[in-house]
Amino acid sequence: MMKKKNKIFKAFETKKETLPWEHPKLLEEDSSSHKRVKKLLKSQSYIIAEEDKTFLLARDTLGIRLELDYQKAELLLQEHGVKHTIVVFGSARILEPMTAKKQRDLALKKLNKNPESKSYQKNLEKADKIVQKSRFYSVAREFGSLVGKAGKSPSDSRITLMTGGGPGIMEAANRGAFDVGAKSIGLNISLPHEQFPNPYITPELCFQFHYFAIRKLHFLLRAKALVVFPGGFGTMDELFGIITLMQTKKIELMPVILIDKSYWNSLINFDLLEEEGMISSDDRNLFWYAQSAQEAWGSILSWYESRGDKLYKRKKNEYN
Repeated sequence: MMKKKNKIFKAFETKKETLPWEHPKLLEEDSSSHKRVKKLLKSQSYIIAEEDKTFLLARDTLGIRLELDYQKAELLLQEHGVKHTIVVFGSARILEPMTAKKQRDLALKKLNKNPESKSYQKNLEKADKIVQKSRFYSVAREFGSLVGKAGKSPSDSRITLMTGGGPGIMEAANRGAFDVGAKSIGLNISLPHEQFPNPYITPELCFQFHYFAIRKLHFLLRAKALVVFPGGFGTMDELFGIITLMQTKKIELMPVILIDKSYWNSLINFDLLEEEGMISSDDRNLFWYAQSAQEAWGSILSWYESRGDKLYKRKKNEYN
């Protein structure tokens, strides 16, 4: 903006014909006027609001930033005809089998060079566990392809796979949709350290949010089912947030499926929560388990069919 204003000064100084409002006060009227006007043009208050980062990043404009964070993704999702989503959560640390084995071999090689190292021993133990869990990458990829094939054609976005847009399980699910030529959505979040979206998200449906709250809102707005693979803090945060919203009837019930019963039962003692009176027996029905992609997808379709609200008509290959 300052460059534009400086051009006006130069044009005026070379006596280019301008309209009255296109030049500062005449120097012959006030010899110091140009100096004062230049100071005004540099004033923070004179910057147009949408170009004023200090203003936009102020605490008092938080509401505006929240709205913009929400609105950009919302408009694009509408533009691409995304009506329903099947949301997949899971660890970003779960690798595809080949990569997991390579990392395990590397951890073993380091330990062999220094057998007494406790840190190398722990690294190998963790690498072994990641190798075991790498099968979930394949399950998530298959699940993504099942959701991707549900439409009339690859361009049909009425029901679309959605993930957090990162690596691991998220990558696998997006990749499954990509494998069958279907669109899929990724909701990245800006973090202190740089991150990259996984390469299998549809470019037009790849978003980056600043606020976790707005990202969570978009996970829920069109969600028709939630499939949760083994994961850590982030995965549990999303899982329990959605279960709590259903428990308190803030959102309608939807299928919530936990992949691998043994993992979740070893991680969380749901029986104890019920025995201690912290949850009711009805709360245990807010989610269920599946071991395979086919089982998870089939149970989602059956859940809707049992309510007379067929999300997906298998024979006609159409949505409601």
